[in-house]
Formats: sequence, structure tokens, C-alpha cells
Amino acid sequence: MVEGSMTQGAGQGPVVRTATLRDFRVPPYAQVPVQSQVPPHADVAQEHAAQEQTAQEQAAQEHVMPQDQAPPARTEQSQQPPEPAHPGNAVPEGEAPDGYTPTERDLPVINLGGPGDTVQVQVDPDEAPAPDGLGPLYVVGDVHGYLDELVAALGAQGLIDAEGHWAAGHARLWFLGDFTDRGPDGIGVIDLVMRLSAEAAAAGGYCKALMGNHELLLLGAKRFGDTPVNSGAGTATFQAAWLLNGGQKSDMDRLQEVHLQWMARLDAVIEEDEHLLMHSDTTAYLEYGSSIEDVNDNVHEILTRNDADECWDLFRKFTKRFAFRDEAGPQAVRELLAAYGGRRIVHGHSPIPYLLGEVGTEDGEDGERPVVEGPHVYADGLAIAMDGGVTMAGKLLVVQLPLSN
Repeated sequence: MVEGSMTQGAGQGPVVRTATLRDFRVPPYAQVPVQSQVPPHADVAQEHAAQEQTAQEQAAQEHVMPQDQAPPARTEQSQQPPEPAHPGNAVPEGEAPDGYTPTERDLPVINLGGPGDTVQVQVDPDEAPAPDGLGPLYVVGDVHGYLDELVAALGAQGLIDAEGHWAAGHARLWFLGDFTDRGPDGIGVIDLVMRLSAEAAAAGGYCKALMGNHELLLLGAKRFGDTPVNSGAGTATFQAAWLLNGGQKSDMDRLQEVHLQWMARLDAVIEEDEHLLMHSDTTAYLEYGSSIEDVNDNVHEILTRNDADECWDLFRKFTKRFAFRDEAGPQAVRELLAAYGGRRIVHGHSPIPYLLGEVGTEDGEDGERPVVEGPHVYADGLAIAMDGGVTMAGKLLVVQLPLSN
């Protein structure tokens, strides 16, 4: 189905609002308390079957309910065990969702550059104090549907407790985009991030997110489907590109209006504690404005206009990579910093093994997997890469900024 413009709040019951993101909403089912203990397998299977049935019913209704009809309220009994195995709307442990097609590696499809060498650079930490009343700053690299790894990484940093709830008080947490595709539970990842955003705001901190190229890709696949677009290299469609880039049927089946609205309102770039945060290692952001506000406003306006060709061009440009690598890299970083502020760029998008030229299969070459211990600092110390390559048996990175020695 090809969708037109999105309907504000269609098919949603009471929502929780917070100022941490633009018109941020938390779906009712994401507000249900969860338990850290994994239920017995039979209960998990029963829960999974119930989730699949719900997804099928929603798909049959084209994910939209009448404006005057809200979903029935969940009773206390409905919130009792069996509980989901993860804080997000997750699939049972050890069971891949229907339609899950794992990819061997996170190979970019559009404008892939050749491998090259970069140099690891040790940088002294910045000692810039956090804004009044706010705690330490953390960033998260590309997640790509790997909910288990995300929960483990957030827990290791003390950002969530054993039950998956916000436990970091006034801390600030930024996700750098790419929540879905390739991994088994992209919607579960989005649900977790949305819920943590509300919980963090209530605790005096915040959890926010940037828009990645895979958010643009999923939005385009849902809105435009097989509608032909002018790709610059012949006819293409969002649907074909989404599948080629690891799109998962289980994510599309569970995608709801609230997810679409949340993704469409994400900002593209932000400056925090003199760190310029963005998803992609590209200078294409400069084509959308000379200030952070202009870039974010222009991206949101493009998505609101809902023109397939214009949205495709936005996706294509945000899929470019490797602008900060090699000899011209430091100057490219300086151009972005001069325009938008900050002393260092922090990005995801390009897996660190690719930046280092260590390209191999998921099992690695000669039986060895890519080894990623932490962020990669390069471009004369001006850029920090945060995609540890979780889709290729790498590491999902959650780190505190500024970096320490």
C-alpha cells in the first residue's frame, strides 16, 4: 500500500507527551512495566503468538483506526505474566521473527567508496562542564534492530536497570540513528528508545535521537512503496532499496502510525557540549542549510511535503559516507564545524571496520571477526566514529563524552 501524508495521532489512545523531542509520543503498549526475568519458553511462545496476531489484525486495518475509536484500555490482569523478554516490543529469545533475513554485513548500497587507511589518534578529553542541572553526556552508535545488544550495552553503562527502565537520573543520552533494518527487532528498538525518552525526562535527564538514513528509507518504503523515483541512475523504488538494505518484513508488519510520526520528527544534526552530533559522515548536510536549525527545518519540510523524488534525494545524500577519511577528511570536518559549531564531529553510519579497511564477511577473513574495542578517532582528531559494526559481529557502542584517554 502506498501511503500519502501521515495523519496526526490516527489510531492512538491516550499518549504521554514530553518536550524532549518534537511532539514526542509514547505508544500505550510501550508504557507497560517489564520484568528482567525471562519467562518460561511456553509463556514466551504464547506472548509471541499474541503479538503476531495483534500485528496481523493491525495490518488488516491498514494500521489506522477511526479517529473517534481508541484501543481498549489494558487491564491490570493483561499486564501480568507472561511478560516480554526485553524492555522493547521484542521477539522471544532464540526465535527470529517471521520474514527476518539476516545480512552478512552492513554493506552500503548507494555511493560506496573504496577501502582506505585511517590512523587511530589519541585525544585528550575535553573538560567542558555540562549545562547547569544536567548530567553526563552519552552517545549510542547504530543499533539496526539488535535489541539484545542494545539492552546489554545500556545496562553496562548504568543507563538502565535490570528491568530495562531509565536509571541514569539527569544524564543525557543521544542515539545517532539507524534503529531498524538488518537486525531482528527494529520496532522493539524504537519502542525502547521512545519509552526511555519519557522516563529520562521524568527523572530530569533526557534521551533523544537523530535521524539516520535507514529511518528515511523505512519512511519511504511505507509511504511510497513501489512508486518509481528518479534515482539519478535509472528507475528505483523505496521498497526495493529497503529490501536490498536489510529491510525486515516483521518490522514493516509491526510499524504503526506513532512510529512513523516519531521518525519523521527526528532532527538530523545537533550540537551538544561542543560535539557536533550527526548520523552520516558526509558533508551533504551543508546542502540543507547554513545553521543547525535550518538543516533540521528543511529536512522536516521535505518529509512533510511527501514528494517521492524529493524524499529519495534526501535519503540518497544522507547515505553518502567516508567524507572525513583520507587526506581531505580534516578539511571536510572543519567545514561542517565552521557552519554548525562544535570542536569535534561524532557520527555513526560507516562501520569502523570499513573506515579502517578491514572489510570481510560476518565471520571475518581467515576465521577472524572484526575487533572493535571502542570509538574510532580520526581526521586529525576532529572526528569520532561510533558505528562498531554490530551487524557484522562487531560491537554496539555506548560511550560517554568527552572521551577519556
